Amino acid sequence: MLIADRRSLIAGFSALLGADIVAPLARALAAEAPAGPGFEASRRVFMAEERDTLTALSDRIIPKTDTPGAIAAGVPAFIEMMMVDWYQEADRVAFMKGLDTLDGYILARHKKPFAAATPQQQDEALTAAMNRKIPGLADNFFEQCRQLVILGYYTSEIGATQERVYLPVPGRFDGSYPYASVRRIFSS
Repeated sequence: MLIADRRSLIAGFSALLGADIVAPLARALAAEAPAGPGFEASRRVFMAEERDTLTALSDRIIPKTDTPGAIAAGVPAFIEMMMVDWYQEADRVAFMKGLDTLDGYILARHKKPFAAATPQQQDEALTAAMNRKIPGLADNFFEQCRQLVILGYYTSEIGATQERVYLPVPGRFDGSYPYASVRRIFSS
């Protein structure tokens, strides 16, 4: 993906996410970083346990339904690429601390790591994170995870072409298009 105007990119993702972008993600989007092929990080930063937590977390935010979910779209690899190649060091360390705190929270409550917990237990932990009820977890951690998952999903081929209807060359303008008949958003 070629980015000519980062301000337009940030504004577009802000509209996509429907809220203010959390500061670490905004800094990452504004940074000048090398663009690699696809969602490949230039190096690995997550340990296997963190990668498992991130994968389970991504799956709870955008699960597989009638369209592929975050895992099939490569969102965990996208997040690792963002952490390595786009995030500032302090933001990366804070995010990884958040993953460990979330994992520790569910481990203390259910005696198993986040990735091994049931979907209900994972949802309970994510709800607690969203409501800022996990001691030691940054207030914006859940929102940051949510935004990274959404950004990774909708910038993937799956998110752009299977979740949305991809029209590389849109047809004519129809001001009264019957949305109810397709129930999907078009992207181009």
